[in-house]
This record gives sequence, structure tokens and C-alpha cells, in this order.
Amino acid sequence: MSTLPQKNALGFYEIRLESIGGLGANLAGKMLAETGALELGFNAANFSSYGSEKKGTPVKTFVRFCDPEVEIRDHSPIEEPHLVAVFHEALYKTVNVVSGLHPDGVVLVNTSRDFDEVRADLGLEYGTIAVVDAMGIAVEEQTKVNTSMLGAMFRICGFLDPEAMRKVIRRTFEKKYPHLVEPNIRTFDRGYNEVKFKAYEVPAGTVASPFKRAQSLLGYETQLPGGIILAQGNSILKDLSGSRSGMLPVLDLDSCISCAACDNVCPDNCFVWEEGEDKRGRPQQTLLGIDYHYCKGCLKCIDVCPTEALTSIREEVGFAEAHRVPQVF
Repeated sequence: MSTLPQKNALGFYEIRLESIGGLGANLAGKMLAETGALELGFNAANFSSYGSEKKGTPVKTFVRFCDPEVEIRDHSPIEEPHLVAVFHEALYKTVNVVSGLHPDGVVLVNTSRDFDEVRADLGLEYGTIAVVDAMGIAVEEQTKVNTSMLGAMFRICGFLDPEAMRKVIRRTFEKKYPHLVEPNIRTFDRGYNEVKFKAYEVPAGTVASPFKRAQSLLGYETQLPGGIILAQGNSILKDLSGSRSGMLPVLDLDSCISCAACDNVCPDNCFVWEEGEDKRGRPQQTLLGIDYHYCKGCLKCIDVCPTEALTSIREEVGFAEAHRVPQVF
């Protein structure tokens, strides 16, 4: 049996997956723990933490490994991980994904950008950054992001045998979805082979700051006068870009007939309209574009568009901001 490269005071090697609902982080955590426990002889534990359990909401998945003689009695969330895997770049905006990461730990990011851009977004002073274009691999292989991220994590965790994960992939998919076995194995292998690394050294004389647990912004000493909630229960101010799973609808105005089929199925009122007149002077609404601030990338609009004026693209950083048509309230 392989030995764990690092352990905390309780004897655990700990992994935290940062994701959103719909990208398969929960299943990835289960498969990761299953591989270690059933195939490689470690003791392992896995569980997830999420809010409303729906597509687009933040999800954290936790995995602990330890030697077989060590009992796992700690089932609390992992606050000081050795490895963090970030399934969705937009999480940087709302979640401190590298919170508590060990100075010699690794953060794996699903991205097509370079290391320095990712480092700036993470606010990471030192440590190792691993990047893999997990979304690109998943799109090409017609699978999900989670399997390519698993491949990259197995490359990082040298104590885990990739052949053991291939067995688990077969066991997971062969009964219900046998046609997905080989595509997922290819996706896993590509994640394993295509992940890249860059280490940022700890500056000389630097002492790592002790971990501090994040506190609620509003408590009995810091709550607003009168308990006033400035942003009520609505989505007028809500940025949904962190809910997107990597794809965006794109509108071709030349092909659009302003039939409003897209607007009828959009759950977040993303489409922006202008009131005008038709050739006979009758009132008519004309579609101007998409307010990507509210778009979570569900792509329902594409399915109902009768003229194929709406198509999907993989979201690139800055695209939504550059092509957004703001709503007017």
C-alpha cells in the first residue's frame, strides 16, 4: 500500500472540492473515497455540504484519507486542506476557495488561463497551483467536468493509483450507463496527463499566518440598525455568473424575430426588450440582447428558439461583461 505524503495532527490527508451544483463534485468525492477505501487499503471518509441542493448553488465536498490503523472520528468540514480542487472559476467572486490551504498545499483549478492570472484571482501568496482545462476536455469527450478533475487530482496525489480509479469508473457507470464508461475513462486519462503545475516559493523569512475561521459578517454587534435588510428577497441585485457551468447563450440579432419564446422559458428574466412600433404603428417589443449578469447558463432559451438565433459557446473570461446588455429598472 502507498503511504500518505502529508498528514495533519490527527493523521489525515484532507481534500476539499469547491464547486457548484451540477458539475458532479459530490459524485467525484464519493468515487475518490471509494477508490482509496475499497481499492487501495486506506481508511477514507467523504461527505458534502450544500444549501438548496440545486444546479448552480455552491457545493463543498470533503474527502479524508488515513492509514488503515487510524480511525476516522472527525466528520467536521475540512478547514485546512492539503489539496483544494476548484471546479468553477467564478467561485472566486463569492467564496474564499483557498481558505486554510497549507503553505505546501496544492490548489487545482479548472481553467484555460495561465498561472499568474489564476494566482491573482485566488489571492495566493505561495504554494503550488495546478491548472487543467477540465471543461474543454469534458466538452470534447461529451462527459462532465468531474471526471477530468479526478484525473488531475490523481496526478497530484501520487499515493493514489489511477488504475484503481478506472475500476471505480467502470463500476459506477457500467450498469446504468454502459455507453459512458469509455468516454469517462478517456476523460480521466486526459485530466491526468494534461494537468500542469507551477510552484510559488515562500519568500525568505515569511511565517505562515495561523488559520482563522471565517466569522459571520452580521452578528449581535455588527447587525444593521433596526435589522434592516437592504437587499430584500429578490434577484434585482444578484449576480448569477457564479452559477454558470461554463456555457453561455449568444444572440444573433440578424436572425432574431423577437418572438419571445426565449423569454417565456428564461427563469431569471435575462432578456432585454425595447418598446417600439411595427410598420403599421402598432406597439411592438423588440429584443435587444441578454443581460448576462442574471444568466446562469441553463440554455433553455436555445432549445426553444425557432430561428436558431440563439446558440451556445463556452464562456471565456470577460465575454459576458463585454457583451452584456444591462436591464433598465
